[in-house]
Amino acid sequence: MPETQTTTVLIVGAGPTGLTLAVDLARRGIGVRIIDKSPHFPRSSRAKGPNPRSLEVLEDLGVVERVLSAGSAPLPMRKYRSGEVIAQTDPFAAARPAPDAPYDRPWLIAQWRLEEILRARLAEYGVRVELGAELVGLAQDDDCVTASLAGGGEIGARYAVGCDGGHSAVRKLLGVPFEGSTDESQAMVCGDVEAEGPERGVWHQWFDEDGGVMLCPIPGTRSGWWFQAAPETDVEGRHVPPSLESFQRLFAKHTRLPGDRLSRATLLSAYRVNERLADRYRVGRVFLAGDAAHVHAIAGGLGMNTGIQDAYNLGWKLARTATGRAAPELLDTYQEERLPIAARTLDITSERLRATLEAIKEPGGGLDSAVTPQTYGLGDGYRWSSLAPAGATARLRAGDRAPDAPCADAATGAPRRLFEAFAGPHFTLLGFGTGTAPALRGAAAAHAGELRAHGVDAGDAGGLADHRGHARSAYGIGPDEDVLVLIRPDNHVGLIAPGGGHRAVAAYLKGAALERA
Repeated sequence: MPETQTTTVLIVGAGPTGLTLAVDLARRGIGVRIIDKSPHFPRSSRAKGPNPRSLEVLEDLGVVERVLSAGSAPLPMRKYRSGEVIAQTDPFAAARPAPDAPYDRPWLIAQWRLEEILRARLAEYGVRVELGAELVGLAQDDDCVTASLAGGGEIGARYAVGCDGGHSAVRKLLGVPFEGSTDESQAMVCGDVEAEGPERGVWHQWFDEDGGVMLCPIPGTRSGWWFQAAPETDVEGRHVPPSLESFQRLFAKHTRLPGDRLSRATLLSAYRVNERLADRYRVGRVFLAGDAAHVHAIAGGLGMNTGIQDAYNLGWKLARTATGRAAPELLDTYQEERLPIAARTLDITSERLRATLEAIKEPGGGLDSAVTPQTYGLGDGYRWSSLAPAGATARLRAGDRAPDAPCADAATGAPRRLFEAFAGPHFTLLGFGTGTAPALRGAAAAHAGELRAHGVDAGDAGGLADHRGHARSAYGIGPDEDVLVLIRPDNHVGLIAPGGGHRAVAAYLKGAALERA
């Protein structure tokens, strides 16, 4: 019999989704193992980087500065027709950070580089990805999950999460349907190439009536580029597999430049528009996240980002349940909250793809048609959730994303953002106004270790001063109102209550919402 090694949570798949979940669990002190069937760390460049909401997640995980340093802001898009420049646009030219949203645009970074950063963060907690570990079997009972590996090893875990992509072995072993469609007519070939000549300060987009080529410089490299194109077809109308030679032919055809300007094509892949959604995210003690649960059209860049945000939603719930601070039913709210987001994302990406395909038929059209505020992720919330009881201000409702705001330390006057108060694996209670001070003190004493309480102009020396009114504005709270706002560990609003509502806070933390879900 093979020896069974045990852990609290087993994560299958070491892409951005799995790594985000592993970091979030590890920082909460939860035992975690993360395996990947690849013998080497996967190097994929298809996803071009985190959107504003994912940047907020990465800030909470303590890696956003590394991500920003390793990447670059989105570049202006230069459009060509018949080889000639006809337009240049910057879809983010008017974007500016706001007091309630510090990240005003997505960030360009190769997926493999983002994964390196997340692996380094995970290693700081003493956890490393286990390579060459292919899942071939999955069994569970009321107490644990047993994962069987190729070669005969076994891993026992209290919970398992499949973050292993669109061809997920976990999903297949669970027998979860993955309904949707594949559009064979909408195809693309992709790869990383070396290129000579093109200016690196722009994203080049050559479109003609019969296809196109796109070249975007890869941040952190001298001559590396992301190459995307509609594929060649052979005499029988079949798509030609990606290769350096086919890339060179496509480049010469659409750019009117010598094809040999491209060299060293790597990370080759062929893409067809897939739109599929798992019909459930939980089977007993096993969960699905990221592409294992949903795949989308690439327009808008929401695939990887939706997975990162899946992991952020699931992490704190697994941690609370595994440590006995919440009943197992809390884990049902993962599907309750995230499956509708994935369904909505399918609609958004499908519409953005349609708009982009229409735009590139016209001179001056390009990938900027895929960009809308819907692709930023800042409007995604869970107002329908059982974890979002009645409660609202003039601007927010329970379930919404909790906004940022610049404040000051009430004692020292030093600048302090709300996101800095939220950072870490805890609940946060904000008390706006002096009338919230008793509730803040009571909640902090009753829930020490899992809740941090901060008064906002509440008269306590350890609180926050909202001198410019940004916090009250972001939360829709008037200057004379006393209001409590409880923020979940994933930085969504859990509860909004009157300033003296300490019983409502206690009920949320100890009562039906979390213990019986």
